[in-house]
Amino acid sequence: MTRQRSLRALLLQLLLPSVAATLALGTYAAYRVAADPGTEAYDQSLLNTALALSERIRVQDGRVGFDLPSAAERVVRADKYDEIYYVVRGPAGERVAGDVGVPPPPEGIQAEEGVAAYDGDYEGRPVRVVAVQVPCGAQLCTVSMAETTVKRQRLARDILASSVLPQALLAAVTLGLVWFGVARGLRPLQDLSRDIGARSPHDLRPLDPGKSPAEARPLVESINHLLGEVTDANRNQQRFLANAAHQLRTPLAGLQAHAELALAQPVPEGCRAELEQVHGASVRTARLANQLLALARAEAGMNDAAGTARADLRQVIEAAADEWVHRSLERDIDLGFELEAARVRGDPLLLREALANLVHNALQYTPAGGRVTVRTRSGPAEVRVEVEDDGPGIAPAERERVLERFYRAPGTTGTGSGLGLAIVSEIASAHGARVAIGEGEGGRGCRVALVFPAGVN
Repeated sequence: MTRQRSLRALLLQLLLPSVAATLALGTYAAYRVAADPGTEAYDQSLLNTALALSERIRVQDGRVGFDLPSAAERVVRADKYDEIYYVVRGPAGERVAGDVGVPPPPEGIQAEEGVAAYDGDYEGRPVRVVAVQVPCGAQLCTVSMAETTVKRQRLARDILASSVLPQALLAAVTLGLVWFGVARGLRPLQDLSRDIGARSPHDLRPLDPGKSPAEARPLVESINHLLGEVTDANRNQQRFLANAAHQLRTPLAGLQAHAELALAQPVPEGCRAELEQVHGASVRTARLANQLLALARAEAGMNDAAGTARADLRQVIEAAADEWVHRSLERDIDLGFELEAARVRGDPLLLREALANLVHNALQYTPAGGRVTVRTRSGPAEVRVEVEDDGPGIAPAERERVLERFYRAPGTTGTGSGLGLAIVSEIASAHGARVAIGEGEGGRGCRVALVFPAGVN
């Protein structure tokens, strides 16, 4: 499976390493700029002391000597932090005076104007040594000054505290700004994604290119072009369904009427059975055509159904109750109503179609002698209309799928087409409502509710 790449991660991978490397380089440069002058100052101090000691070299009868009073030597060796060592060597490298263990200049070191500065070891301790060549008679002697590195280490720590730590803080702030800048730069894309994700499948309005940055506008324009093509395809599909259903209704109504007239005449029993089948098929096909028309109307009204129109669900039910009662009497089902004012935003015709489908399903699947109840409820948070029956019910695993078009749960009896609850779902979505399917009273049968948001005056 191909791993999805995050644009945020990609930008951070490109920016953070280069920013971190730049800051690290700047930190090192700042440290060296501050540390090198300090090191040079300490070396210069050793050089000055070595030059001062060189003035105490004496040459008599070809022999090199060194005359340094003990008080002066104590001054030379006095230091608050480090141990100071020195050695005076003759032209042949022999020790004339001072400490034996002061390391000589290593091989290959280049002295500049007779001065060499290098690191060494004195009795296992690291030391910094400055050696200077001075005239002693006709030849050159060497005076070497060495000191331990306590002051230099303290200087390095102070530089780290005063230079590197602020640089580290600057690095943290810079990296934070990079992170924030990437997040802020990607916000228009996140807003675009959120806008698209919040839409219903039927909301195909074009996106506003003015809300997107220039780099994202080609993407927005491509999406708008696609939305336009999908809108045209949906409109053509709705037009086809509506035209086909409309063209079928007239011949189906005629076929049904002729079948009813024929059944009213005395005909042989064999022909009567065939006529009853024709009549039943015409009734079912006519209902399917009516459902296709209702589905086309529901899809066409998706963007306008929950607009400024108002409807009282109690009045919608009362207007259709007579038709439902006659159908329930034909099936020997007790149809009851528990109604209270329930005002919602919506199209009364579409709402009536949705309720008619719920009642039709309840009457169709409830056995003779059963009960169906239609009720409305209005609360502070929601408005509900429910159709409850004591039929076989809908299994929990099937309650989502029965809202799909042309889907019928396994084992379902009757001659339905699987469009009724799909139409209810479409109309509910158009009104910002949801379909809730559960069990009836006492765990028997089925209760289907349309739940609308409250707040309609």
